[in-house]
Amino acid sequence: MQPWLKPVTLEGNLVKLVPMKKEHKVDLAFAASDGNLWELWYTSVPTPATTDAYITTALSEQEAGKSLPFTIVDKRTNAVVGTTRYMNVEAAHKRLEIGSTWYAKKVQRTGVNTECKYLLLKYAFENLGCVAVEFRTHFHNHPSRNAIQRLGAKQDGILRNHRIDAQGNLRDTVVFSILESEWKTVKASLEFKMQRGPLH
Repeated sequence: MQPWLKPVTLEGNLVKLVPMKKEHKVDLAFAASDGNLWELWYTSVPTPATTDAYITTALSEQEAGKSLPFTIVDKRTNAVVGTTRYMNVEAAHKRLEIGSTWYAKKVQRTGVNTECKYLLLKYAFENLGCVAVEFRTHFHNHPSRNAIQRLGAKQDGILRNHRIDAQGNLRDTVVFSILESEWKTVKASLEFKMQRGPLH
C-alpha cells in the first residue's frame, strides 16, 4: 500500500518548505540560536546539543508514517529559518496536526508563519484530502494560541494534564482545528492577509 504522506517541497513567495534531512543539523541549530528559542519553557525547540537527536526522532517518525517534517528556507536569503511538520498523522481518518513549528527570531512577525501555514493547509486539504487539520499548543503559550486563532482555527477544547515536560511540569494542551468545510473561507482570509502584508 502506498503511504499517504510522501516527502514534498512546498513553495510560496517568501519561503520554501523542503523535506528535513540530517544535513540540515548545523543550519537548524544556527536558526534556533537566533533568540535562544529553547529558553522559552513552554516550547520544545532543540538546543545546539540536542538538534541531532531532534532530527533523528523526526525522521524516524516519518519512516513510521506518523509525521512529515519540513525545514523552512527563507527564499530572500536562502537561509534556514526554522522547521514545521505534519504530525499525529491518522491516514485512515484523513486527519493530521500541523505542529513542532518554530522560527528564528529574525523572521517572527514577518509574514513567514502565515505563508507556511497557508502552504501546509492548502496541501493538506487540496492534495491529501484531509477532513480536518489540528493545531495543539501549551496553555501558557499565548503568542501561539493567538497566532492559531488568527489563522481561522477554532478551539476544540483543552486536554488537562496532557503531558509532563522535561522539568516535571504538567502541561495543559489547547486543541484547535480547521475543518474541510471551513477551508474555502479560511483560504480566502489567509490570501487577503498575505496580500496586505505582515502588519495586518
